[in-house]
Amino acid sequence: MNDELSDYPMLYRLCHPCEGRGPGTYRNLLARRVRWSYNGDMPGSKTYCVYIMASRKNGTLYVGVTGNLVQRVMRHKDGAVPGFTERYGVHRLVYHESFRHIDDAILREKRLKKWKRHWKIRLIERTNPEWRDLYDSLVG
Repeated sequence: MNDELSDYPMLYRLCHPCEGRGPGTYRNLLARRVRWSYNGDMPGSKTYCVYIMASRKNGTLYVGVTGNLVQRVMRHKDGAVPGFTERYGVHRLVYHESFRHIDDAILREKRLKKWKRHWKIRLIERTNPEWRDLYDSLVG
């Protein structure tokens, strides 16, 4: 495996909580990752984000996708998004990941929404064990 592909095992573990299941999935992920790398070098490429918001540590979770993470989280925090997040007080950004293709971001969002709750919690705690609000680190 060359240096460019050396982060794939970590990416695979983050994307799949049941490590080692679904042998075809890993191959597809590698192909998609190469496409991300290629398109990331193009000027003006847009980034799409899948994010998880929480009401508090181990509280209510919300999974979403957006083309502008800072603006979207701000709308959640201001209560400008009526519905689930407003009703349950889900205002803390606890996890996010970026994609260069909207199709990949939407696919990831749909998969995360089907995950069991403890898988999502494990994903959050791998990168944010204190469940800090990551919004402040995005805006500066």
